[in-house]
Amino acid sequence: MESIVLYTEEIDNLSEAAEELFAQAEGFKLHKNTLGVLFVEEETDYPALYELLSSHWKFPIIGCTTLAMLLAEQGCTRTGISVMLMTADTCEFAVDMTGELDQENYRTEITALCKSLSGALPTAPKLVLTFGGMVASEQNVPGDEIVDAVEEALGKDVPIFGSVASDGFNFSNYRVFCGDRVTKSGQAVALVSGAIAPIFFSTNSVENRADVSYKVTKAQSNKIMRLGSGTFVEALKRENMEVSKQNVVGDYFLSPFVLSVDLGGGDVAEITRTLSLLNLETGTGVFLGAVPEGSIVRLGILDQKDVQKSINQAFEKMLATLSASGDGRHTLLCTSCAARYLAMASNTDAEAQAYQGRLPANLSMLGLYGNGEYCPLRGKTTGKNHNFFHNFTFAIMAI
Repeated sequence: MESIVLYTEEIDNLSEAAEELFAQAEGFKLHKNTLGVLFVEEETDYPALYELLSSHWKFPIIGCTTLAMLLAEQGCTRTGISVMLMTADTCEFAVDMTGELDQENYRTEITALCKSLSGALPTAPKLVLTFGGMVASEQNVPGDEIVDAVEEALGKDVPIFGSVASDGFNFSNYRVFCGDRVTKSGQAVALVSGAIAPIFFSTNSVENRADVSYKVTKAQSNKIMRLGSGTFVEALKRENMEVSKQNVVGDYFLSPFVLSVDLGGGDVAEITRTLSLLNLETGTGVFLGAVPEGSIVRLGILDQKDVQKSINQAFEKMLATLSASGDGRHTLLCTSCAARYLAMASNTDAEAQAYQGRLPANLSMLGLYGNGEYCPLRGKTTGKNHNFFHNFTFAIMAI
């Protein structure tokens, strides 16, 4: 697999933007099969951009809006259009997107899509690359349920990597793209087969915890109904937390809920979850990801030092692994939680500082800040990769 990352700051004159991207790709050889992964700021007119790109590029494109992009040369930027072209003679891509998903149809839609894409490939898929919308209502589907549906269709051994779309912290202008289609709650999926063996690292950045903890006594997927002997909202009131409105994702973006989950086979992981919505009638809290019943949860505090430490660890591990392998891996895709960006305050380039000047010359890299991260989590006991949906995490994949 070979790749190149293209970038332009231009979003107002899309003809000029497309020409800049085409010019940067000149001299880069496209092989038999190519996939474009595209990230843009929320103000970009994607349908108009795609019409221009597709007049020149005859390969599938998927992607989403993002709060900010991570680029090898430019570092972290909130403006512009970025696209990675991944191309190979020995890999195949099958790409499509579901319709709008809700709690009633997501499993049928995801299963049908994954089976259709898998059937279009000459060999079994070795990677799922996916982008989706966030939980903005109780009918939206949390990332964990997407993972479960994909695994039901393809099996647990196919790794899943990707992100939930983001925007400029208004939590309403995010979009997901696939070809000429745009969605807010659909799931764009690319299956990759052939000569690839992706490797993954993920790191969590929440080390500070409040003293108080609660047991989740009633929950369903991403909804907590009761903490201890009272409702979820009652527990928040006791801690003087925000409970006066329905949409609270912005209020809790830097205050994640920390818990442990059983991954199976003796593997246990500590994870974090973002509170998105409150149902003030039932006292229920709705999260971006699932919170298992019986979990012990504590309130975390996202800290700039911890964010910087965790991304340094991720790149140290990845670059050491690439150096030791000597197999010429050429492509890095990264997903970072948008809350991490917010935690960096004025030093928004801090995550980029972890890799700038350290990447091998033959390696291309593209990343985004999303509202949730799909990345396999390696079990400490078994060493096995478990597909997982994360919050507050930096995740990185090398192909």
